[in-house]
Amino acid sequence: MQPNHAFSEEFNDLQRLIDGLFADRKIVDRLDLIVQAEVLDLSPDMIEIVNLVPSGEYDRVRLCDQINSALAAHGWGATYGIVE
Repeated sequence: MQPNHAFSEEFNDLQRLIDGLFADRKIVDRLDLIVQAEVLDLSPDMIEIVNLVPSGEYDRVRLCDQINSALAAHGWGATYGIVE
């Protein structure tokens, strides 16, 4: 019997993106985020979430808040996970 959950194959892809971006730096800008998402070949839904992040520089907490807000607005938190 398969488990009944709404997780997608992309569950936690955004967390891996965040972890990679902040592995060696404390601040990233929106362009860093977009380029890294494309390098990782994230799904169109994930790219859509990334593109919703406003221009600017972000520390990890602020960027996570922005991404989690976009996920919540789309109702995708349960499907794709949230980021920390």
